Amino acid sequence: MIDLRSDTLTRPTPGMKKAMMEAEVGDDVFGEDPSINALESLAAGIFGREASLFCPSGTMTNQIAIKVHTQPGDEVICSDLAHVYIYEGGGMAFNSGCQARPVQGDLGRITASQVEQVINPPDDHKARTALVCLENTANRGGGSCYDLQEIIRIRALCQKKGIRLHLDGARLFNALAATGQTARQFGGLFDSISLCLSKGLGCPVGSLLIGDRDLIREARRVRKKFGGGMRQAGFLAAAGTYALNHHVDRLVEDHEHARLIAAALAKKSFVSNLFPVQTNILIFSVTGSWNPETFAVQLKQQGIIVMPISPTQVRIVTHLDISPAMVDQVCACIEGLKD
Repeated sequence: MIDLRSDTLTRPTPGMKKAMMEAEVGDDVFGEDPSINALESLAAGIFGREASLFCPSGTMTNQIAIKVHTQPGDEVICSDLAHVYIYEGGGMAFNSGCQARPVQGDLGRITASQVEQVINPPDDHKARTALVCLENTANRGGGSCYDLQEIIRIRALCQKKGIRLHLDGARLFNALAATGQTARQFGGLFDSISLCLSKGLGCPVGSLLIGDRDLIREARRVRKKFGGGMRQAGFLAAAGTYALNHHVDRLVEDHEHARLIAAALAKKSFVSNLFPVQTNILIFSVTGSWNPETFAVQLKQQGIIVMPISPTQVRIVTHLDISPAMVDQVCACIEGLKD
């Protein structure tokens, strides 16, 4: 089957498996796993920051960041499509006692002007605005990327107002590959960055929280409270090191595959509202005699799996396990569907 539901479906490559099996390990709760220490040092250096923390999932790194940056009763500004708002089980309320202030942006991206409008004044009746969370790329925005100048404006506003700024960078390397922006530029703009290893980078498990030394020291304490302390997890960390060294530059291939599939979809009269394709995620609507479920069933009968994500929309995600020949097969299948 050609599985295009998500880039979380990737499996370790032979080279990654070899690195995992040869990893030197220790007890990470004691700070003694050399493979984890090496990964954390590598990731921090890539972004020009002091430290990072290896965690089981991107949800955990996001939730740890929110916990470290806030106090119970605070408010967190984010997009109304943000992963931290709609896909983390109400975690900011459950884990940190915070409420979300969702903002309707453009394809999951919000502006400094919008942020400024919803910052609460110093009023005892209002929740304290403590944190802004951005997501790059924006999953529900079809893999959309932020303009760097807009992030710089948001950063300046947060500094002026004494508000912390966190990036859900689950697919940040996709954004960097698409825009030519650099990891060090992002490292200098955010108080913390969550970076997923198990999506486009192809690891079986793992996420990193990146920031300064004091933040990561406190994050390690929170990770323990969340049950995220791991022992000989260097076998998993070795996969992350391999991915950062071997799977970053190839992300442009996934983006090109997404554009080819988008071109095939654009020819069909029953496809509408295809989001601009910047990275590896396609979101589009199906109309007329088609709906997302019938579209998915028709493709599955031909060995292709896609994901209906709403009563009108379908999501397709290209990734490490999708070859050029598979993309050709998907395009031929779409082109063969009756309008």
